[in-house]
Amino acid sequence: MRLLLIEDSERLRELVTEAVRAAGWRIDAVGSMAEAEAATAVAQYDALLLDLGLPDGDGVELIRARRAARDQTPILVLSARAGVDDRIGGLDAGADDYLAKPFNSRELLARVRALMRRAPLSAQPVLEAGRLRFDPAAGSAFCGDEPVKLSPRERALLEILMRNVGRVVTSGHLEEALSEFEGTTSRNAVELVLSRLRRKLSPFDVGAAIETVRSVGYLLREVG
Repeated sequence: MRLLLIEDSERLRELVTEAVRAAGWRIDAVGSMAEAEAATAVAQYDALLLDLGLPDGDGVELIRARRAARDQTPILVLSARAGVDDRIGGLDAGADDYLAKPFNSRELLARVRALMRRAPLSAQPVLEAGRLRFDPAAGSAFCGDEPVKLSPRERALLEILMRNVGRVVTSGHLEEALSEFEGTTSRNAVELVLSRLRRKLSPFDVGAAIETVRSVGYLLREVG
């Protein structure tokens, strides 16, 4: 899952980004409406986290513009405007949810999960390969009914592989996914995370295997 945070407070951008990445999701963070328009022009997001008081305009106008363009991407407003009229105005403009500042990061993540469960265009079904299942909204992995405990980076790479079962995913694509968590990432770092992922899956009867395609990348293949 990939989110876009539109928030002019650098400190809040850092805190939200840290919480979202710890949950195993990808996030881009910008500080203005103009930067948000530039980001959405080149990337597809599962949800927008939007502050209303932006330096180059009111976030409510951004909501109205996106809904007028028939963009149904879920929008969660994050705003210090906590009055009833403010909340009603944001929701009536087309926002899907409204969270007043200051807020708890756990509540923020719970509200994002709720958006994903009810968003018809963005919510993804549970991914399956062999006996392995991955829930993108919850960020949880199971083998049969047994939970598989994974780190955020391991979850991110497993999700990509499961979305491409039987197809090779290039090393460069996986490097980009890891860079969401730790900046520029090398191929060695990808191999290290994949090695840990394989090790955590090894005790289970997964019915699938992560294979290395030399000089190209990796693929998840169903076996047995």
